[in-house]
Amino acid sequence: FQGIRHTNKAEREEEFRWLLHDEVHAVLRQLQDILKEASLRFTLPGSGTEAQAEPEQEASLCLAYPALLRQDVNLKMPRNNQLLHFAFRDDKQWKLQQIQDARNHVRQATYLLTNRDDNYQFKTGAEVLKLMDAVMLQLTRARNRLTTPATLTLPEIAASGLTRMFAPALPSDLLVNVYINLNKLCLTVYQLHALQPNSTKNFRPAGGAVLHSPGAMFEWGSQRLEVSHVHKVECVIPWLNDALVYFTVSLQLCQQLKDKISVFSSYWSYRPF
Repeated sequence: FQGIRHTNKAEREEEFRWLLHDEVHAVLRQLQDILKEASLRFTLPGSGTEAQAEPEQEASLCLAYPALLRQDVNLKMPRNNQLLHFAFRDDKQWKLQQIQDARNHVRQATYLLTNRDDNYQFKTGAEVLKLMDAVMLQLTRARNRLTTPATLTLPEIAASGLTRMFAPALPSDLLVNVYINLNKLCLTVYQLHALQPNSTKNFRPAGGAVLHSPGAMFEWGSQRLEVSHVHKVECVIPWLNDALVYFTVSLQLCQQLKDKISVFSSYWSYRPF
């Protein structure tokens, strides 16, 4: 943005009029172009990614908006060195709510921007600030859905339909969770063991967490269970990184426009019409 000239009131009024009539719409067009690119990232064809956490522990994943299309996991169990393999059933896809929600927030932000076409005349700076606040709210929510995974209890993970997605079926002593964290698709496998009724361990059910640690306990059905091992793999998804960059750039543009409007508004409460 051009620096504000410390000139007489008439010139400042003219510059503010130009800001409302021209520069605001230029910024709105720029925001629409950026969010169009962000939206395209959510509709890219599925791309496979692979990750390896430890020797003989790996996962192959395929992600396309809004579903996890394929998941293929090999795990070596610490207790007996047994190598387990499980994969998504061919007839199943797992929709990632985080991605769906982020995409919906981008759509809402785009709608707010396109609702003010080039022929629309902003009457006051306050009107522009209100629009920018509304757009920034949607963009912040979109970004937060990708950067802040849900905290789940172990019973919530156990009750998830994800456990019924695999062939062969998951062993009863395994739980699986999948989530997005920034630009990564994260897969966590919890290995469980049952606590005996005569166990001397003090039973304390674990609360909600993004990632539970060994020793976390919970009750499921008539059993008390404890996490014995945690296996986690992460796959970088390039288009998620692109989307996060677009969100950040868009939020910066909104804030810059707000700052420019606010500087003028600090001089006077002015309606140019």
